[in-house]
Amino acid sequence: MKGDARKNAAGTARPGLKTPWTTHRRHPERGSHDWETIAAILDEGVFCHVGFSVDGQPFVVPTGYGRDGSVLYIHGSSASRMLRALSRGLPACVTVSLIDGLVLARSAFKHSINYRSVIVLGSPRPVTGDEKLHGLRIITEHMARGRWQEIRKPSAKELKATAVLRMDIDEASAKVRSGGPLDYDEDVDRAVWAGQLPFLLVPASPVPDDRLREGIALPPYLAQYARPQREAGRPSPDP
Repeated sequence: MKGDARKNAAGTARPGLKTPWTTHRRHPERGSHDWETIAAILDEGVFCHVGFSVDGQPFVVPTGYGRDGSVLYIHGSSASRMLRALSRGLPACVTVSLIDGLVLARSAFKHSINYRSVIVLGSPRPVTGDEKLHGLRIITEHMARGRWQEIRKPSAKELKATAVLRMDIDEASAKVRSGGPLDYDEDVDRAVWAGQLPFLLVPASPVPDDRLREGIALPPYLAQYARPQREAGRPSPDP
């Protein structure tokens, strides 16, 4: 189980997560600094995007990650531009987005997308030794819980070629859009279909590797695979 070390005695509010950079100015009613909301989105997401700038040139790199309490571990290559840049202490923005569906309105202006997203701001740093191995376990378990105990652990050569970045979740926010179209009253009677087209992240049947040894059964965590929080349902609609 992932520990939620950042919860406080009053509940799930995390006032420290809100800063001038994570304050919502457009549609603030959709924004949240609630820890449980942020943690749930991070746990359900599959991969993240890491944004940073090198010599004035912005980059956004998609990669794997995992959450351990109030820490994100981010996967990378030891030879990557991202690792070289962030090892110097450059600030970064890590984003995780979940697309929940299309919102089809009666006017072009009111079309939208239902989504849940999190941004985390900070300066990731590479980890080594035991924490690096721990980070790789967290990232692997984020992909498929139960996987780490079955697989061969990284060799010294593989560990050298792999980078793991640690980013503390100290400055972050979530944003959620849900519900149907918000058409203007004068458009409601138009003869055009309007509503939502929900999207779900649903795994297809696992495809065995061509070289899989005969007699190896599909593990239960893949036969019953589902992303965390999906069973708990969607966030409540916008007010």
